[in-house]
Amino acid sequence: MSVNIIIRDAVKKYGDNVVIGDLSLDIRGGEFFTLLGPSGCGKTTLLRMIAGFNSIEGGDFYFNDTRINDLDPARRNIGMVFQNYAIFPHMSVRKNVEFGLKNRKFDKSKIHEQADKFLKIMQIDQLAERMPDRLSGGQQQRVALARALCIEPDVLLMDEPLSNLDAKLRVEMRTAIKEIQNTVGITTVYVTHDQEEAMAVSDRIAVMNAGEIQHVGTPKNLYQRPANMFVATFIGRSNIFDGTMKVVDGKAEVTMPTGYKVMFDTVAPENLKDGSIKICARPEELIVQQSGAPGLSAVVDDCVFLGLNTHYFVHLTTGEKAEIIQESTIDSIIEPGTPVSLRLNTEKANLFSPDGSRNLLTGVINDLKVKGR
Repeated sequence: MSVNIIIRDAVKKYGDNVVIGDLSLDIRGGEFFTLLGPSGCGKTTLLRMIAGFNSIEGGDFYFNDTRINDLDPARRNIGMVFQNYAIFPHMSVRKNVEFGLKNRKFDKSKIHEQADKFLKIMQIDQLAERMPDRLSGGQQQRVALARALCIEPDVLLMDEPLSNLDAKLRVEMRTAIKEIQNTVGITTVYVTHDQEEAMAVSDRIAVMNAGEIQHVGTPKNLYQRPANMFVATFIGRSNIFDGTMKVVDGKAEVTMPTGYKVMFDTVAPENLKDGSIKICARPEELIVQQSGAPGLSAVVDDCVFLGLNTHYFVHLTTGEKAEIIQESTIDSIIEPGTPVSLRLNTEKANLFSPDGSRNLLTGVINDLKVKGR
């Protein structure tokens, strides 16, 4: 049975140091939910609070209607997959997978059958009698996942499970993990600092910074309409420019560096006012044009051809630097030193308040829970 995880006003302290303060979050039954953020932001601490491995200094944690604050970890019916796999080196693959079943006094006649089921789901049934020292990193991770799922937990918790694998294997394993989670349908909470990994596997993501949740939403929500500038710069690459907004005929006229003016008709009515702003343009949201065309005046500093795309690194005539990603063409690459003009895709670019704390546009969807709700 998949469960909803409800967290209200959670507090975690180490002495006088508040790591998490007044954090609230709803995780839906059966969804793949990721806690994403830089090192030290509190994501693993929160995961361990859900698991029962960390004390809770304030707030309430629920699995459906059951408050779990004081519930022993062994009684929470969770499966856990760690960064270092934590499989037993002296046991075969099968015995590792069966371990949780035996520990829970599962019916002996059904242990073999249950283990077989998850060995096959994880595609390691042919390795059942092999010892861990004869497995690759990806195979060991599959064993750890099979062991966690074999007990049929209500919640699966995964802490940086792919960080010890090489790049190619990480891509393969994240695809496998998502497919398996869809098959089993278990509520999964996943911790990572890798933005691409989070985007690839998650139904929804909570971006954390300094113990606080900044934005909760789908990968599409977070990428296209980030709630604030921290989310915009943490999820993918972003070029940030200072600018000004002026209300003209009910729309926003935005002036960018080098005097380039563009119109935005997607500014939320309550944010439509004259003043300073921050402009956020992802590399693919700046379009390279010939010098002299309306746009940001710039000069190409370097270019990197990566097959499908070419990355251009430029500096504006006002000094700011920017990165552009453009689909490669059959024509010649623009050489360093070439003057160009950069047009802004106003449908996709974002505008923020001067301090970067708020997105000024419509279409921001944030499932962040407000204190007390």
